[in-house]
Amino acid sequence: MNRPDSTSHHRRLYGAVLLGALLLGGCAVGPNYHRPAFATPPQYKTAVTPAATTPAALPLANWWTLFNDPLLNDLEHQVEVSNQNLAQSEAAFRQTVATEREARSALWPTVNGAASATRSGGSGGRGTSVVPSGSGSSTVVAPIVGGQTTTLYQANITADWELDVWGRLRRQLESAKESSQASAADLATATLSAQGQLATAYLQLREADAERDLVAATVTAYARALQITQNRYDAGQAAKTDVLQAQTQLFTAQDQEASLALQRSQLENSIAALIGKSASAFTIEPATEWHIPVPDIPVGVPSTLLERRPDIAAAERRMAAANAEIGVAEAAYFPSLTLSGGLTFVSTSVGTLFAHSSQSHNAQAALSDTILDFGARRAQVYGAHASYDQAVATYRQTVLTAFQDVENFLIAASEQATEAGFLRAASAAADETERLTLNQYKAGTVAYTSVVVAQTAALTARRSLAAMTVSQQTTAVSLATALGGGWIPPAQ
Repeated sequence: MNRPDSTSHHRRLYGAVLLGALLLGGCAVGPNYHRPAFATPPQYKTAVTPAATTPAALPLANWWTLFNDPLLNDLEHQVEVSNQNLAQSEAAFRQTVATEREARSALWPTVNGAASATRSGGSGGRGTSVVPSGSGSSTVVAPIVGGQTTTLYQANITADWELDVWGRLRRQLESAKESSQASAADLATATLSAQGQLATAYLQLREADAERDLVAATVTAYARALQITQNRYDAGQAAKTDVLQAQTQLFTAQDQEASLALQRSQLENSIAALIGKSASAFTIEPATEWHIPVPDIPVGVPSTLLERRPDIAAAERRMAAANAEIGVAEAAYFPSLTLSGGLTFVSTSVGTLFAHSSQSHNAQAALSDTILDFGARRAQVYGAHASYDQAVATYRQTVLTAFQDVENFLIAASEQATEAGFLRAASAAADETERLTLNQYKAGTVAYTSVVVAQTAALTARRSLAAMTVSQQTTAVSLATALGGGWIPPAQ
């Protein structure tokens, strides 16, 4: 009888095992992911009508351009490339990308190689040398006679491949991929947050500039009022208390001016940190006038929020990753199949090292499984399901919080618009009261106390109006970020 060829036998065995693994490998244990449904309302409670000046289309990456401030636009572009908190988030994202690549590589065989050269012999007698047997599958020990010195060259190539029969490796890759996408969404969330912080700090700085101008003008007016009062006192037409009250008014206003200077410096330093610059080397020139508009924001329909906000996207991707981990845990119930093989080349000459006669090979298919683990795998599956349930709850709470944010800022924007109208009317009335009262004091028909009250009310009304304006602007910033960095343009 003819003996079957050993190499052919190994190849048939390997092929049969591989074919069976591929047929089984079409399925992966564990549940396939489906995003849980979330009912969204047809519209927001607070309707916002877009202004005619609102651009018909606005790139999401440039939402801050609605404020129409060139310096703000320039600063915002520096956030993404210079902010060190974003640099940390970007590095974390790259780590998850590396983890995903590592998980993907586990689907393929691992190939290793080694080479060696061994010199052996003796002063006399007999020695031994390992040489190929010629069968192609083993080596034999050959004698070395007469004290000869022999160099033995050897090269090995080995390969190991865990076949993903039950989908464990594919589920691990799925989890790593979803985690990488969640990290990308985290980076977008951090970017959006930094952009919002910068816009808010910049608008507050400009409001501080505007209030300083108001207070500076008030200081000048109070200084004139003090001079008038001093002149009346010198002429015997006013009491000393009038002069003291005028001085108090002036000094209080000067204190407010100094306080606003401190506030502005701190805001300027905050902006420097947000764009990755040293506070000592960063300056923003004061604005000569406050011309930043309060934009009207069309918000679209609520369902777009689920696709727009990066924190919602991050929570949803982590939910998908947790779902994949259930499959990883369930795959532990099934045996693992590993194919191993190797080629060995042994020769006493480099020239014949890779000749067919110097070759030997081996192939192995190993099936392993855990027989008894006292409930460890069951606990892992239970924990994976619990982690998924936690991720689902986190996702749903993130969505609820997002809708709460949008509704809160929509209500704030609506109410602030009404308040701003009242404050403009109140400021105009207070200015007129101050003017009339000062004229009455000059005419000697009212006491200086009335002037003090009128001046205080007028300054308070002016500053309240300025504060309301920046509140409207920062609410617009908060609404833009709550909508995920932009909004759906109105239908044309």
